[in-house]
Amino acid sequence: MTATRLGRDYRLLWSAAVSSRFGDALRTPALALLAATLTRDPRAVALVTVAAQLPPLLFGLLGGVYADRWDRRRTMALVDALRAVVVAALAVLVATDRAGVPALVVTAFLLAALGALFDAASFAVLPTLVAPAALPTANGRLQAGTAVAGGFLGAPLAGVLFAVSAALPLTVDALTFAVAALLVLALRPTRRSCACGRDDAHEAKRGEGHRCGVTASGRRAGVWREAWAGVRWVRGDRVLWGVTLATAGSNLAIGGVLAVLVLYALEVLRVPAAAYGLFAAGVVVGGLVGALAAGRLAVRLGTLPALRGVLLAQTVALTGLALARHPVPGGVALACFAAGTTIWNSLWSSYGQRHVPAHLLGRVGAAQRVVGLVSAPVGAAVAGFAGQAYGMGPIGWAAAGIFALVTAGAWRTLRGAGSVAERRTDLVSRP
Repeated sequence: MTATRLGRDYRLLWSAAVSSRFGDALRTPALALLAATLTRDPRAVALVTVAAQLPPLLFGLLGGVYADRWDRRRTMALVDALRAVVVAALAVLVATDRAGVPALVVTAFLLAALGALFDAASFAVLPTLVAPAALPTANGRLQAGTAVAGGFLGAPLAGVLFAVSAALPLTVDALTFAVAALLVLALRPTRRSCACGRDDAHEAKRGEGHRCGVTASGRRAGVWREAWAGVRWVRGDRVLWGVTLATAGSNLAIGGVLAVLVLYALEVLRVPAAAYGLFAAGVVVGGLVGALAAGRLAVRLGTLPALRGVLLAQTVALTGLALARHPVPGGVALACFAAGTTIWNSLWSSYGQRHVPAHLLGRVGAAQRVVGLVSAPVGAAVAGFAGQAYGMGPIGWAAAGIFALVTAGAWRTLRGAGSVAERRTDLVSRP
């Protein structure tokens, strides 16, 4: 499917995602720089980061519930509008010299909490905008666009804007949220005839029963009962559960590598400090290449075989990183690993969007993200302590070893269920 055939609504969603990511890339370093100018206490600076990492774990499942309860298009627009207000309020405090560390912590927490709802809604809305066969390409191009907006445009510009005025990157971020809200609101409304938010006529055509969170008496089930329905679906599906566990295992290694990447690059790969920005840009390039290749790989190999191949390639890439003692081979290995990460993210999202019934998409996607994200901070903490005790060298080998174990487990699970799951996915996604 060509880019033009992805349709007007997809282009609106893509533009909204790119606009938001550009603003994120300006705001994230601005918050860190603001924290560093307000205090030199590392605990206070770290608290700002932690405040942005906790909400997806605390509220991810709830975000999935309300993404399935409410109109997803309006929910995304409202969330972006609220995020614009939150960032604009912080920009005013910064411009008037009234911002403190508590304000940064509250802002980071609120934005991440709202983001948990937005992510669940956007994951569920994409299958209503493009054909099932186009989902790998659509997800890949979303990741490619956000990678360019964040890595190539937003990140380099953030420091420049902050140098002009500390409030400037926050102001631009608020504007990008407002633009994104308007773009999402311009999406054509999707058919929603059931209180749970799914198209009953479509489900009835497939011969499926009524499985939403509304009881026969017309009362809605409890929030946590609805959230647990998404978890049960993931746990009861062999392929989705296998992919989710593989994602969690992968994030254990990824969280560890990213936590100490700058030290690993400087001490093990001997990257000059002045060239670290160029080294980090290679990761963005690798991610962009992977995002653009995801759709082609899905067509050529099939989604599940491609996922198995990605894990194997990433294991090889991390082994190369562990062996490297020079910036060039180390950078190439890391770029290849980043390409695999974006391909994995695009393909597992596409598989879930095709396989899961529409009325459960928000909750199932949220359950997968929560389980997958739990391991990342664990990996980061372990890498920090291990690096302190044993140096940076073993970190690369530990990450490669974790990926080898994940690959071995996922290879068996996904290969055994692959052909049946792909056929079942086609049946579920067929209109």
